[in-house]
Amino acid sequence: MSTVSTKSAQFVEDTIASDKVVIFSKTSCPYCTMAKEQFKKLNQKFTVIDLETRDDAGEIQDVLGEMTGARTVPRVFVNGNFIGGGTDVQKMYKDGSLKKLLEE
Repeated sequence: MSTVSTKSAQFVEDTIASDKVVIFSKTSCPYCTMAKEQFKKLNQKFTVIDLETRDDAGEIQDVLGEMTGARTVPRVFVNGNFIGGGTDVQKMYKDGSLKKLLEE
């Protein structure tokens, strides 16, 4: 996945592989809340990595930036694949594609 061979890159890759839905988030971010709400509406459990509680948040955001093209949060992964941020997830919920993706 990531060409950055650091502890942070390994953490990101291991975390994405550990659960069906993983959201890299910040508690103060309204788009992060928006993304989480869509999964809650579908009764889908998810893992949240709250970057504000981590000393390596900057490194993790660098890894996510390399993997997904942006360092912003949320960075949402389903089945190990990056699906977008808050507005992307909301759009997928509204058009039904998020539910279909979760059923795969």
